[in-house]
Amino acid sequence: MDAHLRDLRYFCAVAEELSFTRAAERLYVSQPALSKQIGRLEEAMRVKLLDRDRRAVTLTAPGRALLTAAQELLRTWDEAQRAVSDAAAAESAVLTVGLSTSVGRGLMSAVRARFEERCPTWRLKLRQINWDDATAGLANGEVDLAFVWLPIPRQDAFNLRVVAEEPRWIAFRDDHWLAGRREVDFAELLDEPFLALPESAGPLRDHWLALDHRGGRPATIAGTVTNADETFTAIEEGSGVALLASGNAAIYKRTGIQAIPVSGLSPSELAIAWNPGDHRPAIRSFIEALPQPERSAAGSVHPPMQG
Repeated sequence: MDAHLRDLRYFCAVAEELSFTRAAERLYVSQPALSKQIGRLEEAMRVKLLDRDRRAVTLTAPGRALLTAAQELLRTWDEAQRAVSDAAAAESAVLTVGLSTSVGRGLMSAVRARFEERCPTWRLKLRQINWDDATAGLANGEVDLAFVWLPIPRQDAFNLRVVAEEPRWIAFRDDHWLAGRREVDFAELLDEPFLALPESAGPLRDHWLALDHRGGRPATIAGTVTNADETFTAIEEGSGVALLASGNAAIYKRTGIQAIPVSGLSPSELAIAWNPGDHRPAIRSFIEALPQPERSAAGSVHPPMQG
């Protein structure tokens, strides 16, 4: 079998920390997702790599053998990535920005123009990242900065600047019982089947299920979606409903789907995130090029999104 580098990175984290909890925090993933991935690796290799009980995690003999080889392989791969990055940087100065949904709101056009004035030799590159990584590629070094919806796993590990604050809306198929309504209180939606982000999205998954507004009642999960296209396809198929920011209701407007404001919920926050240790002038210039935060009045009523 061929193990993925991610599997080896997950295994090394657990083996080095000897704790699934600490390893999950280090990797910015949920503990259940990490345990499941390690189990799949053991199943694929047909060996037991770790002995675990409620008190401790220890390496088996096959686990110790794999750890040495995996650490060397990951070190070699990281060096190769740095070499490629250095070569690319020498060829052209590129700042890669991660995002999991379309940013819209005039943000990218405004920041691009101002950034080019400040850094004329640099160019911006956008990279779309699925919701299984709530940090939009920042945690694993795929991008230099990222537009993220808050909260994200290990939020205190990053520098954050909120760029938009918007009320949450509900998106549904146009034959849903909500069709024709101009607003709905969240209490009316408690029994609705919701589309959920992957478990690895952690607190962001909870936010878009509004778990902290359910009074302890669990959410009914209709399915898991990893990006906007999957979400709206599932809504079109009648699989469930989904919360989204009011700005995204306009961005993803499409035939057969409506969206209306939801009262009784705290607003959503869109932020730019970057690593505290990244002191490059280009990073600072990008942050300074961002417009002032946009804030929408929570609970304000807008026309439904219709096709």
